[in-house]
Amino acid sequence: MNPPAASATATSQMLTGLAPVVSPGTVLLVLGSFPGVRSLELQQYYAHPQNQFWKILQAVWPEVPLPSGVDSYAQRCRWLLDRGLGVWDVYASCEREGSLDSAIRAPVANDIAGLHLPKLAAIAHNGGESFKHARHTRTLGVPVYQLPSTSPANASWSFERKLAAWREVLAAHKLVV
Repeated sequence: MNPPAASATATSQMLTGLAPVVSPGTVLLVLGSFPGVRSLELQQYYAHPQNQFWKILQAVWPEVPLPSGVDSYAQRCRWLLDRGLGVWDVYASCEREGSLDSAIRAPVANDIAGLHLPKLAAIAHNGGESFKHARHTRTLGVPVYQLPSTSPANASWSFERKLAAWREVLAAHKLVV
């Protein structure tokens, strides 16, 4: 009698990330590591309800309401682009079970230089895993920042502390006053 075959859940599968949200007017490119499970399911950046990315940006620009509702993702992307922001991830694909950066295996990097963003003035890495690629993003000749992760896994930073760090970087590039 043969032993049972290994369960498919015992191995992680290769996952593919999301397309960049950028435009020729992108001034600051925010790079995450790789979309979480919820973001991949919905094909939307920062889709987990506990991720503070959208909440932080709304707090930075309170006078311009962030589109909300079930079908608001395309409007949220336009809202980002209208403020000179772009979003992408350092990894194009990887193997991972769950959403934690610590579970990422066999990552394949995105070609960030290949975006050709004529107004790019800075890159902000959203969290430590993304910032591991700063040596590569620095070759683009713009300032590179490490921002505190907006992930719910980063509970050691308060919302107010995260907001202050994000606001400082955005203000340095005249995206907020």
